Amino acid sequence: MKILVPVKRVIDANVNVRVKADGTGVETDNVKMSMNPFDEIAVEEAVRLREAGTAEELIAVSIGPKQSQETIRTALAMGADRGIHIEMDVAPEPLAVAKLLKAVCDRERPGLVLLGKQAIDDDAVQTGQMVSALLGWAQATFVSAIEFVDDGIKVTREVDEGLEVLQLGKPCVITVDLRLNEPRYASLPNIMKAKRKQIDVLTPAELGVDAAPRLTVLGVSEPPQRQAGVIVETVADLVDKLRNEAKVI
Repeated sequence: MKILVPVKRVIDANVNVRVKADGTGVETDNVKMSMNPFDEIAVEEAVRLREAGTAEELIAVSIGPKQSQETIRTALAMGADRGIHIEMDVAPEPLAVAKLLKAVCDRERPGLVLLGKQAIDDDAVQTGQMVSALLGWAQATFVSAIEFVDDGIKVTREVDEGLEVLQLGKPCVITVDLRLNEPRYASLPNIMKAKRKQIDVLTPAELGVDAAPRLTVLGVSEPPQRQAGVIVETVADLVDKLRNEAKVI
């Protein structure tokens, strides 16, 4: 079985994000970038499946500027076999990403698309679901456990009420949650090997996809500063503040 793992280049999770002075977005110049943490979990799980003999080939796909190849190299160093870079100068929207991934799936014919449940930059939580809909494949989201059984894939989902167990047929799309695994660190030998692994570069036009943006960002602003808390003497004082100042009751 072939596994396709989309990986996104985002601002590193440890960086303090700053809004641009003109309010058009966030600062990315001279800012450390890395692979989306949820995508790291997806790569790790795909590598484990390949090591267990369940999968034969692992392909990492990234969509974005030329620097996205660094993210693919990280996935290759973790254990992916080859990469596909769909080069775009503008940040693609979730629907465009889903259409591009659908086109890649049509070319590669994977048995499983494994990706993070969301990206930490836009928190859209849309791509996996859209890919599933476009392909007409079964899907499971927010997955914290994966088990291959004779007639499909059994997954455990994290839902508001607790845990939900589903069984999917193949091919399918799975988006992963935090508790699925702990991603490995790439060793220096694997980092050197990754430099020699194949990365195919494509464009949306070559895949027959119109990836033009359909949304316009009207403005980006930082959240308001939190006010200092106060200590109340009695429950009555607390209720009064919640009702008359916070207006939440």
